[in-house]
Parts: sequence; C-alpha cells; structure tokens
Amino acid sequence: MANNRKIIMVGFMQAQNCSNYPASWRHHQSAGDFLTPDYYKRIARALEDGKFHLGFFDDRLALPDIYGADHKEAVKNGIRVVKMDPVPILATMAMSTKNLGLAATISTTYYNAFHIARTMMTLDHMTGGRAGWNVVTSLNDSEAFNMGAAGTIEHDRRYDRADELMTNIIDMWGAWDSDAILFDKENGVFADPEKVRSYDFQGEWFQTRGTFTVPPSPQGHPVIVQAGQSGRGRQFACEWGEVIFTIQNNVERGVQVRNEMREEAAQQGRDPDTIAICPAVYVTTGETQAIAEDKYAYVNNLAKPIDGLTLLSEVLNFDFATKGYDEPFTDEELGSINGLRGILDKVVRLSGKSNPTLKDFVDHSGRGTVHEAPHIVGDPKQVADELEKWFTEGAADGFVLFASHTPGAYEEFSRYIVPELQRRGIYHDDYAGPTLRGNLGFSSYRKK
Repeated sequence: MANNRKIIMVGFMQAQNCSNYPASWRHHQSAGDFLTPDYYKRIARALEDGKFHLGFFDDRLALPDIYGADHKEAVKNGIRVVKMDPVPILATMAMSTKNLGLAATISTTYYNAFHIARTMMTLDHMTGGRAGWNVVTSLNDSEAFNMGAAGTIEHDRRYDRADELMTNIIDMWGAWDSDAILFDKENGVFADPEKVRSYDFQGEWFQTRGTFTVPPSPQGHPVIVQAGQSGRGRQFACEWGEVIFTIQNNVERGVQVRNEMREEAAQQGRDPDTIAICPAVYVTTGETQAIAEDKYAYVNNLAKPIDGLTLLSEVLNFDFATKGYDEPFTDEELGSINGLRGILDKVVRLSGKSNPTLKDFVDHSGRGTVHEAPHIVGDPKQVADELEKWFTEGAADGFVLFASHTPGAYEEFSRYIVPELQRRGIYHDDYAGPTLRGNLGFSSYRKK
C-alpha cells in the first residue's frame, strides 16, 4: 500500500430488492427498478462520481427461510428475498464506468476452483483490470439444499475447503507469464509454451490437473475481498484477503481488531501493508445536523422486528422462532450455531453473557436495522470528523458504506462527504490509474 495513506472507499451492494438494510425498499426514495440494468448503472455512476475504489456485491445462495421454517414472512416483508447472480450485473455496471472497481461474491463451498478462476479472470479482462472476488464460504442449510447438498459443512471445515481452493486458484492464475503471448503472425507463433505451466493439484477437497485457459489480466488477477471475523475466519481472511471487510462498534474496538489482523497477516508471512481493513458504516447526512437527524429518524423507523429475527436465523443457521425472547441459549444450542460465528462472538462479547438470550442477539447484533454497524449522523463536517478519527487513529484503512436506501445513500455520500474528505487531504482527488489494484495502491498478489 502507498505510504501516503488515503481513505479507501467501498460501496456495499446487493443484487436484490433492498440493500443489506432490509427495510431500505420501504424508503420513499428507494428505486423500485432493481430487476433492470439501469438500476445498477445508476449505482455504479454514483459510486464513481464519489471516486469510490470499489463496489462489491454480497450474496447468499438462498432467500431467508429458516425463521419459522418458512419463506412466507420473508417474502411478505421483502427481507432480502430477491437474489440475482451478481456476476452478469457486475459486467453491466462495468460498461457504464471507467475506473470503479467491482467485486462479485462466489462461494468456495459450492463452486470448484476452475469455474471460479476462469469466471473471475475473464471478468477481470472484460473490465480492464477492475474486478474483485469476494470470497465466502456460505453459511446455512438453505443454501446447501439449493445447491443439492444435504446440509452445510461445519464452520471450520468450510474454511479448510476454502484454503485448499484458494491455493488451487492462485496456481491457476499464475499459470501464464505476463509476456507469454507473442502473437507473432510472421513466424506463426502465438505464445511461448515455456511460459505457460500446467498444474497437478491433489488435495482433500479438490483434484485438478491441466493447464489454465485465461492469461493474466492487466492487474495480474482479481483483487481478493474477504470478511472472515471469527477465529478460523479471521485466520483465512489474513492469509488470503486484500480488502478485508469488518464490522466494529467503535474506534477503540476498530484499532484493536485492525492491529490484531495486521499481526495475523504478518504471522502468515505477508506484509501487513498489503491488506486494507475496512469497517462498515452507515452515513445519514444533509445540509445541516437537523436535516440529517430528521432523515435518520425516518430511516430508523422503517425497520420491523421480523426483519432482524429473519436475518439472524439466516445468518446463524438457527431458527430463532424456537426461542422465547428472554430465554437464554443453552451451551448445546450455541454449539450448534454453524453460520456466521463472528456475530455470535460479538453478541457474547457485548452482552457479557456466555449464554445470551434472544433479546441479547437482537439488541447487540443490530441485525435487520441501521444499527448493525456504526451509524454516523450529521452534516458533512460532522460526518467527516468521525471518519477522519477512525482513519487517523488506526481503526480503519477505509470504509465499507452500507446503504440505508438506494441509490440515494451512495449519491449523498458522494455529493456531501467526499468533497469534505478531499479538502482534508485524506481522500484521493482522482483515480490513480485504470486498474483496481493500482488504485488501491497494491502491488501484484503474492504467489502461494
């Protein structure tokens, strides 16, 4: 990463009927044409107007149907139920932008190495070196059932599989030297065969043998985005991730987590400056503090209790309809939670209880509300003050912007906040070059 640190800015996107905030579709300014290319093009242009480095798509391979063992409440309330494939949408967004990096989620649990490697390297070529891959392991039984499996793989074992897949993919992406293609028509030589290598990978989960079919892209290969926050997940993120997405409640916790992850990266043999830790934030802003507070009150009141319960069930792979509101979870129940362990760890830490109640999960996770991540409310100067504090005190290398409504939240951040950050000299004035890796200040990814 460049020594002259600037804030890295990431837009968190969904290929669905709402943002990660499930109530966002209820916002009077949220666009309803989410099944059209124009919707995503508007988001892409809003992010590029704000000189965002990256927009990335979160994804699940199932709608939330674990709460009450039924999909009806989720569908009725529009709780993240429309989920399209982010890859073709990313390609559409790339055609309406020139510099914005774009990342798509693809699961390591349900797709093989060659499929992912070829899809993402092709996408990197078609975007001129602006693609990223958000690496996830998938987390609940609903996804498993959709993908033809009997159930989700145990948490740590999912990461074991992902480790193996990453090693395999990095081998594939490194198969061609950057100068292998000669395109020598006079002598009839397309490429130097000595600069193209085969691979023979034999692991527990994957056995691949052959020669990769896509030469390296302008940035070498796609940037790796990751969000592991549990013990095993954090280890994986620090071994493989370049942009690492986190959720922390305050600056102090942000400093602690960033330092821990940089130390973990060093232990993995990596230069800590080759990773960017980007905590999530919501931002509600306006011309004045009063306007921002009015907007916030409106946004906050859009949420319904069913939103959080549905999404907690989805992300933790546990039916929260089976628990009373003030009933503590047993050790056995907590041990059975096989989804996003980082949320469980967060609730235990913030509640101070080894056996939290359903209420504790609702209160301390913030799931389904605009309190899942820090929510900065204020005029442009007040918002910039808080972001600058996180950045300069070492809690963040950048931020992942959660959207309270779309595309308005991205447009307002670009219009109000980015110019203020630029005036302070902590946000770039323009893109450094044509590739995502170059704009992030990253060198080429290390060989595994």
